[in-house]
Amino acid sequence: MSQNEMSYLDLCKHVLENGTKKEDRTGTGTYSAFGYQMRFNLQKGFPLLTTKRVPFRLIVSELLWFIQGDTNIRYLLQHNNNIWNEWAFESYINSEEYNGPDMSDFGRRVQHDPEFKKVYDKEMSVFKQRILEENDFSERFGNLGSVYGKQWRDWKTSRGETIDQLANVINSIKTNPDSRRHIVTAWNPEDVPSNMALPPCHTMFQFYVADGRLSCQLYQRSGDIFLGVPFNIASYALLTHLIAHECNLEVGEFIHTLGDAHIYGNHLDQIHIQLKREPRTLPELLLNQDKSSLFDFTIEDIHLEGYDPHSGIKAPVAV
Repeated sequence: MSQNEMSYLDLCKHVLENGTKKEDRTGTGTYSAFGYQMRFNLQKGFPLLTTKRVPFRLIVSELLWFIQGDTNIRYLLQHNNNIWNEWAFESYINSEEYNGPDMSDFGRRVQHDPEFKKVYDKEMSVFKQRILEENDFSERFGNLGSVYGKQWRDWKTSRGETIDQLANVINSIKTNPDSRRHIVTAWNPEDVPSNMALPPCHTMFQFYVADGRLSCQLYQRSGDIFLGVPFNIASYALLTHLIAHECNLEVGEFIHTLGDAHIYGNHLDQIHIQLKREPRTLPELLLNQDKSSLFDFTIEDIHLEGYDPHSGIKAPVAV
């Protein structure tokens, strides 16, 4: 049994047993615990959950989207990745340009009204097609504002300059590995209230070099344990591998520190199903050794070997 995966399953058990019932922004309701830490030894296999299938290609395309500094969902849609659609769609239906059926409160209505879901699916399909095919429409409604990619690669200063945090931290790891300042932050207080489709949940990460190995610690202010956290674990493990590769280091640990760790009320059945399953052997990550820079990697350069999970478990997204 993988200790890496048990770290995640222990989090699930902890919140089920100790969580406080709370209301939330989406109106769904959660069971929540504050302050929790998991550790994953990246030498012991790539930490992609096996107690349910997690779509690795979506994780790869989203991470590369962040790394490129992109904030428009067109790239994601081109790679059949629909993770961020709802936030862009919400901007569109709230605009003066939208003249279709009433889509207000679509997150809740999709879950409870099958007839509305048919209408929603049709409107979303048209929206996605326009993002892919119409440049002007994509510019206006595909862009999510100053989300992760923007903050990582193009942080705006009060002097009107920009900071490429990701490039800077890689250079810092290479030139001053013992520094305690290998930090990237996505939480920009100026942009949070007005210029982000969704304020960053994974707010800050720090790298640490010791004994020729690169470790990463993420602080995540808010974690959707069933749907979001498995993605976050794999995404930051992958980022650690990619940066270690560029810096000629081995990988060490990924340490995941959570603020508000929560299970949505409509995910409880799914969590209980998952906890009954036996973890399997973790897969191995394979990177194209001909690529040296983090910024040169494409989806085709990143593969998993030996991923044999249990079947996926569907659950609604709280928007």
